[in-house]
Amino acid sequence: MSDHPIITIVDDDEAVRTALESLVRSLGLRASTFASADAFLNSERVHDTSCLITDIQMPSISGIELQARLRAQGNMVPMIFITAFPEERVRRRAMTAGAVGFLSKPFDGSAIIDCIDRALGAPA
Repeated sequence: MSDHPIITIVDDDEAVRTALESLVRSLGLRASTFASADAFLNSERVHDTSCLITDIQMPSISGIELQARLRAQGNMVPMIFITAFPEERVRRRAMTAGAVGFLSKPFDGSAIIDCIDRALGAPA
């Protein structure tokens, strides 16, 4: 992990991206945002993201499919999922594939901070 972790946020909802970006920056971390999984996958950020926060339901590529594609490429970036439609089967699939968090919208800021800390290996 780099000395300056980059937290990447992938969500098709601009308000959610902006709020999460502000939260991440308030923690003294660098933030990068994308409106779609496609945009993220086609960026250089794929290679230097320290933690990925992604929505589950997005047009084109879902958060779960994004996780599967990254894992298929050997990219084991820690992932935190956020969703307005929590389903136990989706949560189980995400967590089994190594997610560090699965949060239902709206979520408490401290919950996402705890997930980011876990993803970056901060002591509990």
